Amino acid sequence: MIRTGQQYRDSIRGTREIYMNGERVKDVTTHPMFKPIVDIRARIYDMQHEAATHDLMTVRDGDEVNAVGNALPFTQEDWWAKRRASDLVMEDVGGVVTRVGDETVGEMWSLYDGQDVLNEVDPQFSENIRTHIHKVLREDPFHVSANTDPKGDRSKAPQDQDPDMLLHVVKETDEGIIVRGAKFETAAAYANQAFTKPTIANWGDAALSDYAVGFICDLNSPNLKFICRGGFAGASGGCPRADQQDYPLANKFDEVDTMVIFDNVLIPWENVLFYRHTRAAAFIRATLHRYSAFAFVQRTLKLADMMIGAALFNARQTGLEQQPAVQEKLSQLAIWRENINAHLTAAITLAEPSPAGLLMPNQSLLFTGRCAALNQLNEMMHIARELCGGQICVTPNMASFTAPDTKPWMDKYYTINDEWQAEDRRKLLAYARDLLNSDYAGHRLTFQLFAQSAPFAQMGAVYRNFDWEATLDFVQKSADLSDRVRPPRDCPAGDPSVRQWFDRDRKAAE
Repeated sequence: MIRTGQQYRDSIRGTREIYMNGERVKDVTTHPMFKPIVDIRARIYDMQHEAATHDLMTVRDGDEVNAVGNALPFTQEDWWAKRRASDLVMEDVGGVVTRVGDETVGEMWSLYDGQDVLNEVDPQFSENIRTHIHKVLREDPFHVSANTDPKGDRSKAPQDQDPDMLLHVVKETDEGIIVRGAKFETAAAYANQAFTKPTIANWGDAALSDYAVGFICDLNSPNLKFICRGGFAGASGGCPRADQQDYPLANKFDEVDTMVIFDNVLIPWENVLFYRHTRAAAFIRATLHRYSAFAFVQRTLKLADMMIGAALFNARQTGLEQQPAVQEKLSQLAIWRENINAHLTAAITLAEPSPAGLLMPNQSLLFTGRCAALNQLNEMMHIARELCGGQICVTPNMASFTAPDTKPWMDKYYTINDEWQAEDRRKLLAYARDLLNSDYAGHRLTFQLFAQSAPFAQMGAVYRNFDWEATLDFVQKSADLSDRVRPPRDCPAGDPSVRQWFDRDRKAAE
């Protein structure tokens, strides 16, 4: 059933070995660099109980009430419900949070679609994935994703270098497998569990590999160490004297990334989803984001709203909105935003049945929408900077607006008219600076580009899911080409071991 915010906080307190800037964290729920984002996740749990938001945040399944984000999607309405709930959360907290669970639980649904692959190794593995999907529904954990390894020398096979550069199995026991290595996991230090899986690895022709392992990791397990990057919350943008109001987004929405060290960690057999089978690993890599990309792209849509709002307010307060050149720039932002919106809407409207009987967003539209959102993100941020003007990089911090010796001058030069007094102008410029120019803004840009895999891999997903055959059919008929010239269909994933699954998906959609 759904949890409360306090139950969530209690679930992540304890004996975890968490380090921030080299120092051991005593309580992740109260540490200044974790508390703001922990409070947001707790707020989401509480929204599931509050009368004003309960109906949009939950779904009833018989006598159970579950989080709508965790519910398996079977209909278009299920996807609209997920979209409404995500929008509600971002509107309530006032910003974009990416790793809160609903965008990562969908990765397990991809394995649910690949149960036949898992059964080739051991039927117990497909049973495990079904068990965990329903466990997420019943227990409502904060579920995150573990993908990226330190990697090491990627020109070498993992076994030809320090074996711990990629997470691997070192021992089997009656209780489960023992794993070593490391993973980078956003939000792991304050989450409950992680779907841990391999990145693209050099397995050669091997059918079996100790590196081809996927499992659910209880983040309270013994022998885990969490080494976190320095957080932006409380850091005031690198200026120790700056007020947190100078960086309102960094101090509220920083999602702390963590290197999770697996120092001989026991993974019980019931938590193992696939093991040693390289084809199962290839399958999950090829289909990992068929559901989760939707929530990720929706976050980018809300980021677009933030950029447009900040730019438009800046144009209006200085009287520039009616200039054609300004309107042109605003229109570019609007076109980008609506392009994202159109792809999300169409992906639901033209949703496709999955191999396991779920309803997945139209894959071609979803992945082209993701690329449309992210490939233009840096350009759109630059347009928003231009519209906000140079003052987002030269405006003094809040201390100058409050100190007795400087406040009169700041009031004089930052007050525009009766509507735009100095304090509101300061707040808007600080918001735009943190959204577009700060260390936090640069971090978010890189995170958006790589969070769901490298840009080339995102383009590869488009290649695998676009209907190339329809274009060939049309041109063959239009140009009156003979059957001899019809090129053979390339394997969509570049790997014969997974081609049959793409064929199966296409047939199901047809």
